Amino acid sequence: MQVEVKKLDPVRRELKFKVSKERVSKTLEEVYKDLSKKAKVKGFRQGKVPRNVLEAQYSHTAQHEVMNKIIPEVYQEAIEQEKLAPMDMPEIQDVDYKDGEVTFTAKLDIKPEFEVKDYKKIKVNRKSSEVTDEDINKTLEYFKQGQGKEKEVPIDDAFANGLGYPNLEEFKKSLSRQIEIDKDRQNRADVENQIFEVLLKKTKLTVPQSLVKKQLERRVEDSKKRMKSQGISDEEIQKKDEEMRKELKGMVEKDLTIFLILEKIASMENIEVKEGENLPAKVVEFLLKEAEWT
Repeated sequence: MQVEVKKLDPVRRELKFKVSKERVSKTLEEVYKDLSKKAKVKGFRQGKVPRNVLEAQYSHTAQHEVMNKIIPEVYQEAIEQEKLAPMDMPEIQDVDYKDGEVTFTAKLDIKPEFEVKDYKKIKVNRKSSEVTDEDINKTLEYFKQGQGKEKEVPIDDAFANGLGYPNLEEFKKSLSRQIEIDKDRQNRADVENQIFEVLLKKTKLTVPQSLVKKQLERRVEDSKKRMKSQGISDEEIQKKDEEMRKELKGMVEKDLTIFLILEKIASMENIEVKEGENLPAKVVEFLLKEAEWT
């Protein structure tokens, strides 16, 4: 096997393969040996078909089988030989079986090589989750409008009764608990975003486009399903396709960059996950413990 590796960009590689006649011939022998056991040819007992008859009737099938066996084998050997770390399945192109040799090209994205520095002691600021009277009043107004009430309708025990609470005080307590949970969730997300923004600013890497493409398709499909469930017509959804892709591509690239950075930190810090655990979440927990809270 001969392989020529070409660097197309920081994470894209092109591998040109040439498989020797000797190897192809050996694989062809194995294929015909297997075919001879299964082939059914009129006038011959199964397993007793002469080689020249098999070649006359099954040469195309045999060549196809040879390529099906050889291409994955030599590709895997090249990956190990060149110490490449593929991010996805390769694109196999220009396959040719000529003069007893097999040639083909494989294009693939590899895991980007990059450094992550200064990921400990990141300064973060967490907002207060304390619930104010203003928070409660705003939420009460929202409830009132949701009930279709006019502005002059008082928010009192009767109003709370209408929502299934014994009195206004209990309703306010329930609201306060829910607002605190929501604030806490938002503040936690805000702190995580502060960490991510610092990591993104300090780390330079090229995201493999095959990953971006796959993830983008998934998100576009999810968005289309959501729009359809909201009663938007197929025609309107199709019109928004290009706009959606433009809007989502940047988000996908950012999310994948963050994922690759977190994965790299996990490797550097020997962070492992058990079954059912989430690696990015575990790395974020580590970073939050290491952060400087202000």
